Amino acid sequence: MTGPEIALEDALILSRRIVTSNHPDSPDGLPDKGAADVLPSPPPETEVGLDTPPAESLEIRLGVSPPMYGEFFGLSEPPFDLTPDPRFLFLTPHVREALSNLRYGLSTSKGLTVLLGEAGTGKTTLVRAALTDLGDAGTSRYVLLSNPTLARSEFYEFLAAEFGFSQQAATSKTRFLSELQDDVKERFAKGGLTGLIVDEAQSMPHALLEEIRLLGNIETTTSKLLNIVLSGQPELADRLNEPSLRQLKQRVALRCELRPLTLDETAAYISGRLRIAGGSPEMVFTAQAVRTIHQASGGVPRLINVLCDNALVSGFALQTKPINLALVAEVCRDFDLERTTHNESPMRPVAPAEIPEKTPRTAEPTSAMKAPKVEREMFGSLDGKKRSRFSFFS
Repeated sequence: MTGPEIALEDALILSRRIVTSNHPDSPDGLPDKGAADVLPSPPPETEVGLDTPPAESLEIRLGVSPPMYGEFFGLSEPPFDLTPDPRFLFLTPHVREALSNLRYGLSTSKGLTVLLGEAGTGKTTLVRAALTDLGDAGTSRYVLLSNPTLARSEFYEFLAAEFGFSQQAATSKTRFLSELQDDVKERFAKGGLTGLIVDEAQSMPHALLEEIRLLGNIETTTSKLLNIVLSGQPELADRLNEPSLRQLKQRVALRCELRPLTLDETAAYISGRLRIAGGSPEMVFTAQAVRTIHQASGGVPRLINVLCDNALVSGFALQTKPINLALVAEVCRDFDLERTTHNESPMRPVAPAEIPEKTPRTAEPTSAMKAPKVEREMFGSLDGKKRSRFSFFS
């Protein structure tokens, strides 16, 4: 045997050893293809066209290349990158509400908006989606500050550069405020708006939060001239409850919050990202694998992405698909995520009997088999196009 053949044989042997503990009754240690944790192909009527461009156009338009496991799993681009790509925005009811608040807060003279959410729940992605949606807002101008751990002088230096003010405005607060007021008033007179979005706002020094409050006072008798969005983790809410910041809290006009995903939302999130990347969810992950990913991640999208991406790398290395519970459990151990993020309860694999069996396509699905409402949520529908609907559990 040649070197590559020997390497492939070793990988196959290792793959069988890994999954044997979870499939002791199978003679070769591999999952039984008739087992309940291997997903059936969804009926055609459950697939409602993703409108995903072909792989070639995606690569040209986005400048991305398929991941190393792309050909093996049929993916044209990485589906679980940690970058805040608005195309992968998953619109749960809470996300829709938060996105509406951000759009409203930035497109009207509302003043101060607060967006809260645990680390990894998608706040930055949501902010980028709102800014993308407002990208062609004519004369409006929006500035995003992603790292607010600055001194007061650095804060004004950054704003002066982003708004295109003079060099003097970067070193003199008096000159900065003068140029800012002239700029926002001129833009407002032309029908435009000015916005400042601060990400990771829970890390802002107390002095900068006070500066934010004072900047929010730039207004006419009828309208706020500078819309401000503070996006941060729940610690931001705790800070706003401090007596010394009560004046800032009183100025909050809109407030919204992102929450971790439920099991059904996690399944829809994973399947939607796979479909956008050109893959078929039922050929990539089993239902048990998805359940385990949800339980280990606590429904936090960033952790879901990390677990899914590493599971795909492991599956490619072992030439195993779809990704099963054994591979996901191994990845969870590697990342020390065998316990859930929120309630610290031990991760428990779901028994095959708990997963609905495949029903004939002509049969009327029972209430237990019907996909939850969240499965019908559109995935990344900022362009107004309908996206695919697929359920790991139907």
